[in-house]
Amino acid sequence: MTDSNDILSIRNVYKVFGDQPDTAMQMLRDGSTKEEIFEETGQTVGVFDASFSVKKGEIFVIMGLSGSGKSTMVRLLNRLIEPTAGTIELKGKDITGLGDADLLDVRRKEMSMVFQSFALMPHMSVLENAAFGLEISGVDKDERNKRAQEALEQVGLGEHSSSYPHQLSGGMQQRVGLARALTNDPTILLMDEAFSALDPLIRYEMQGELIRLQQEQERTIIFISHDLDEAVRIGDRIAIMEGGRVVQIGTPEELMRNPADDYVETFFKGVDVSKILKAGDVACANSGCTIRINGSVQSPPTNGSQFGYLLDNSDKLQGVISLKGLDATAKANPESLLAQCMDSHESINSSDMLQDAVKTIANSDYPIPVIEDNGTFKGVITKDLLLQTLSR
Repeated sequence: MTDSNDILSIRNVYKVFGDQPDTAMQMLRDGSTKEEIFEETGQTVGVFDASFSVKKGEIFVIMGLSGSGKSTMVRLLNRLIEPTAGTIELKGKDITGLGDADLLDVRRKEMSMVFQSFALMPHMSVLENAAFGLEISGVDKDERNKRAQEALEQVGLGEHSSSYPHQLSGGMQQRVGLARALTNDPTILLMDEAFSALDPLIRYEMQGELIRLQQEQERTIIFISHDLDEAVRIGDRIAIMEGGRVVQIGTPEELMRNPADDYVETFFKGVDVSKILKAGDVACANSGCTIRINGSVQSPPTNGSQFGYLLDNSDKLQGVISLKGLDATAKANPESLLAQCMDSHESINSSDMLQDAVKTIANSDYPIPVIEDNGTFKGVITKDLLLQTLSR
């Protein structure tokens, strides 16, 4: 059953390369492996029974080693490569049976693609390069230039519209390629190893740019990568492929905690967990003494905690109190409790990456409180809990 939030659904998709796809498909149905099929017929099974859905507004990363089928998979989505079997639905509509004209319309309006190669026209200005797809589509000059300029503004190149590709750095050239894909305001942005040719610092900068675009515009992005650090940083969910199969799909944390097999586990072996886990994944509600604004103690400090966390009746954090000299059983009034709070305290958001919070936790004199976006107290992270997590 398709979720209402699914914008793209892939069901039982196969791709066989060769001149005998029907023979290969029958052998697959009879239980033959892709290796046996290649040995007997010379046909290559590029994608095997792939099924997954992409939700609106998420960055969905498809990753795997070279030859895993990830680049073939992304080209099947907009039918740059034709699937041998299976269905691909975009916004609930099957696009696997579309004719050439309708398919071209989908590529122009619904799915824009950014490749590893910048593929910029050297004799065209940045603005003309960004508007090139619209020019091919027959959009008049004023309209395409307006939309191209808006796209350049989105990627931070608004002031470079009159420059030429040779005058730009590699990262800036890739931004032009990204702007060109955005001019059509596509439903889905397909990106095939788009940043792999960039220097590490520029690559990191472009990853941040992509995250910003997704957050500000709620773009749906399907990103192909072989780099785990990149996948973990930008991906809401990750699909791991091996030998043409989609082995497992999940959030970075789910894949790390519960790998489906040795292949997935190997991907995450030795990975820095602070790059995967968020503060909310680690925060422990039982590690801190919580005190209600009316003076009642919710979690007495049986673990030797020297600090309490003052909450109002909506569980919102009001302050941090040193427990020394505090009569925890007294029914203090709100004013006196608030007066005993530290002049200032630090807290971290539950959505913050753990790696960004390490310094704050390590340098604090008290366990750092973790709060939700609305200020609700989720728990605390002690130095011991941080060390235990990092040593996994």
